[in-house]
Amino acid sequence: MPWDPAQYLKFADHRLRPAIDLLNRVDLESPEVVYDLGAGTGNITEMLAERWPGARVVGVDNSPEMMKRGEGVENLEWQQGDIGNWRHDRPADLIFSNAALHWVDGHADLFAGLMSAVVSGGLFAVQMPRNFGALSHTSISEAALGGPWRSTLEPLLRPAPVEPPPYYVRILSPMSSSLDVWETEYTQVLSGDNPVKEWTKGTWLMPLLAALEEPQRSEFESAYAELVAKAYPQEADGTTLFPFKRMFIVARKR
Repeated sequence: MPWDPAQYLKFADHRLRPAIDLLNRVDLESPEVVYDLGAGTGNITEMLAERWPGARVVGVDNSPEMMKRGEGVENLEWQQGDIGNWRHDRPADLIFSNAALHWVDGHADLFAGLMSAVVSGGLFAVQMPRNFGALSHTSISEAALGGPWRSTLEPLLRPAPVEPPPYYVRILSPMSSSLDVWETEYTQVLSGDNPVKEWTKGTWLMPLLAALEEPQRSEFESAYAELVAKAYPQEADGTTLFPFKRMFIVARKR
């Protein structure tokens, strides 16, 4: 599935803030090996490299379209690959993943496996969206099931991919000397015409649009746009409020 970096980065400031909030909770002085799983455009990977200039920092992503945005960044190593099947070549002092692991199924095995790749005293730091019950996302399913494109799109609909925090506490606690799991709901103030539609078009809506040919692609997008515009009306000043919940995990390896 090809990613569109320009679409994703329309809301770069809002997408960046949770990564910075997570990075601020990473308490490591001088890690030697740092992996950024789901590195995307590489802007977070560059921050990791700047914070620890002596570390080997490796950005991993399966999208060549996204990773092209990270070309030319000095002192970084890039690996193209599926983070769901990723295997480390050296144990990690830090595995960092911002808004990526929700694309991978089987979190019980995935999280235990990633934690096992961290050295004793190292950190596993993760941020994932947990907004899948919001109208921004449920309206995607409603639009997908309500039109002539249903037979094509219904098999692509996924259940909410992120479990509540206690699920991850139970997985990681036996492997952790300390564990911090929390949620934050950001009240995002967005600008533009139907910005919530534009937001999801860069992420959760994208594979469904990619599965359709014209004119159904545009018709499906219009059907979703109508639903989400009603769910998130403009404020008096023309902005749109888009509450968005995210979950954070910082686990220190026992």
